[in-house]
Amino acid sequence: MDMLDAFNSAIQRRSPSGLTLRHVIERRAFSFCEKTDVAGDNPDAGSAQDAESNNPSLSAFLSTLVPTFLLALVFVTLFLLLRRKFKRNYEPRTFLGSLRPQERTPSLPNGLFNWFGTFSKVPDSFVLNHQSLDGFLLLRYLKVASATCLVGCCITWPVLFPINITGKGGQKELDLLSFGNVVDKNRYYAHVFIAWIFFGFVFYMVARESIYYVNLRQAYLLSPLYANRMSSRTVLFTSVPNEYLDEGILRRMFRKHLKNLWIANDCEEIEQLVEERDKVAMKLEAAETMLIKLANANRIKATKKDGRTDGPLDIAAEANGESGSVAAKWVPTKKRPTHRLKPIVGKKVDTINWCRSELERLIPKIDALQATHRAGNGKFIPSVFVEFHHQSEAQSAFQSLSHHHALHMAPRFIGVNPDEVIWKNLKINWASRVVRNILTTTFVILLIVFWSIPVGFVGILSNINSLIRLAPWLEWLHKIPDVIFGVVQGLLPAVLLAVLMALLPIILRLMAKLSGAPSLSAVELRTQNSYFGFQVVQVFLITTLTSAASASVTSILCKPGDAPNLLATNLPKASNFYISYFVLQGLTISSGALLGIAGLVLFKLLSKFLDTTPRKMYKRWSTLSALGWGTVFPVYTNLTVIAITYSIIAPLVLGFATIGLYLIYLAYRYNLLFVVNSSVDTKGLVYPRALQQTTTGAYLAIICLIGLFGIKQAPGPIVLMVVFLIFIILFHVSLNSALEPLLKYLPKSLEAEEESLLAAEESSSAPNSMDKGNGFAAVNSTDSSPTQDLGPAPHKKPNFITKFLRPDLYTDYHTLRRLVPRGFADISYDPVVERDAYYHPSISSQTPLLWVPRDVGGVSRQECRHSGRVIPMTDEGAGFDEKGKLVWDQETARPPIWQEKIYY
Repeated sequence: MDMLDAFNSAIQRRSPSGLTLRHVIERRAFSFCEKTDVAGDNPDAGSAQDAESNNPSLSAFLSTLVPTFLLALVFVTLFLLLRRKFKRNYEPRTFLGSLRPQERTPSLPNGLFNWFGTFSKVPDSFVLNHQSLDGFLLLRYLKVASATCLVGCCITWPVLFPINITGKGGQKELDLLSFGNVVDKNRYYAHVFIAWIFFGFVFYMVARESIYYVNLRQAYLLSPLYANRMSSRTVLFTSVPNEYLDEGILRRMFRKHLKNLWIANDCEEIEQLVEERDKVAMKLEAAETMLIKLANANRIKATKKDGRTDGPLDIAAEANGESGSVAAKWVPTKKRPTHRLKPIVGKKVDTINWCRSELERLIPKIDALQATHRAGNGKFIPSVFVEFHHQSEAQSAFQSLSHHHALHMAPRFIGVNPDEVIWKNLKINWASRVVRNILTTTFVILLIVFWSIPVGFVGILSNINSLIRLAPWLEWLHKIPDVIFGVVQGLLPAVLLAVLMALLPIILRLMAKLSGAPSLSAVELRTQNSYFGFQVVQVFLITTLTSAASASVTSILCKPGDAPNLLATNLPKASNFYISYFVLQGLTISSGALLGIAGLVLFKLLSKFLDTTPRKMYKRWSTLSALGWGTVFPVYTNLTVIAITYSIIAPLVLGFATIGLYLIYLAYRYNLLFVVNSSVDTKGLVYPRALQQTTTGAYLAIICLIGLFGIKQAPGPIVLMVVFLIFIILFHVSLNSALEPLLKYLPKSLEAEEESLLAAEESSSAPNSMDKGNGFAAVNSTDSSPTQDLGPAPHKKPNFITKFLRPDLYTDYHTLRRLVPRGFADISYDPVVERDAYYHPSISSQTPLLWVPRDVGGVSRQECRHSGRVIPMTDEGAGFDEKGKLVWDQETARPPIWQEKIYY
């Protein structure tokens, strides 16, 4: 459909003969009109024939379903077979040593099908307790979206299907079930009142889930696991005036509540030095590993060739010998690792000796600069991290107006993880932030609006023959050799489209960073908004409108006066595309996400050819893929929007949306439990944004119905829908004004209540169930709670209807605090960690420990001794097998370079 947009934009281009492409279309349309009966009284006669030949029908739907189902079946079969063999790729969260024991998921049975039962019994709350709040809420959103569509089926199908089928509009097959088949205006009242019921239900679900999130957020943020973290007690103030970049003034401002503060420094110089140090250190590690591998390989060859062996190695004696003397037994000097100081023309130097001398120069210089910055003698930039003694004090500072001038010491952020800080953005002042925000927002809007131009160009490349038929002056393209023509029309568009779609999230995240977002979580939240805008405009609206317009373009050119009726007839038919779209998304995304064949192949290939050091092998093995919340949520939010928008116009879409979204939910459920990790923590804020964005579907549907009723000249339904639209807007505004403070701040009433509840729990001697292990049996021992030491539930167990209608009562704070993690980890900090927590990483960065493999010949031990005089280096936990292949100790998965995760 994007190709049509680009084609339409090219309509006014003139051919060499002086004719525009519009003239060409009109000539062909006139020829078509002569062959088509458009002279009758039925204004839809032309479009009916056009629709019958061009619009997707039942056979077209089946032609999409069958191959898609077969492809999904192949993917699932491969997944069932491969998961038994490649545990690292399909169940890494069950055993990886880089995860704490409480973060791991118990293993599933290893059969083909016997794990289904165990998997189905694991509650979604396991993700909340062992991974992240964002992951848990992604699953909840997919489940809620699927349930909403299912209820929509129950509301719309019994009423609208009979109304549409008997509408006498002359449609056939799937089009028979849509709004376009209804001719009698009085029947539109059925669509109006069903729309009231269903869209009212959608907004009720948004309100209900918003209340659920608010209560869950409060329970999560006030739980000991989070409330005791340093980030929960630390507030980031940006755009701080220069006169307030003084420790004395800040301490007087926050008085006794202040515990620590970090005034951000301009670390450009030390950052460059640290980057250079780390680069040289990794270069030294790679060169040492290469030398050790080469020596070991030559030793093995010599042993096999003539049985040559060495006696026991005297490490102490060798360590006092000349540098590289042990390696020299097996590696000639000219074979040692070397490199040029400048590409091609630079002087060639011995890499190991050069790196050692560079590190001798860099490390003392960095240590001195770090001490200078810690002493507060660096250049300050307008951002300050202030840590308070208690979470309540931090919340008070976060909620208070900090400065008497507008935009000063604002915006403020709380709960920022030091690992997520974008340090370059901390130097942005308030004026620059305003300008950046305007420019990046404008750029994103223009990008969304005009994205169809490059995509449309790609679409034109994929259908050159059709373009040539419309524009004969392009006939010269047929003179291109068939091989090149085939590549241009076949392979090139697919590659270009893949590149464009891969670039879009990168561009949107870059714009979020350039706007001045101070943390990765803020970047994800901004990306979520912009990517959702792109999904709605490009994936949904433009596709829908061009589909409806393209189905009517010939008939409109024949009889321009019938354009409104033709568009009203063909707009519902565009839903057939989305029926196929939901089939494609539900089957291929879910099965493809389970199989993850691209990740498996890349993991194997890259580890084979690029992992040349123990560090690279360990990092690839221990690093789990992470989900980007800012680009994951909008895709499925848009699917839900599409389903809601077409719910009244073409109710059949809801059925396929229900199945598709639930299949996607199952796939993400497996991956969140066993495969992926969460690298950015938004504290669940992606969820209420997704809920708000979901209402876009209801608004679009209402506006679309008003437009269709207007085209059909039905004043009664128009008035009723306008009244409903006004009511919905007022309800939505009221809901947002009530919930907005609760999404940002924590209430003092619950802080006091949580303290009393914790005191009562501490007086109880009941053991925490988290101490009994993290197996599925412990989790499944109750319906919803991983903790059993909180006493009886605050309410009697309600029935389904009562629980659904009263979220304020049965999913309140006291209920949901039983759901959040407890006893998950001991939140305590080493004094050095606490001192350096919110310093720029270059200030707190330690000299890296180098890790090389140990060899039998003793080369590694001598190299560790000699390089260790400059930089720490070890050969523990890695070595060579009998064939000389580099290996490391995967059993313990805690190599010398392993660092325990700090819960900031």
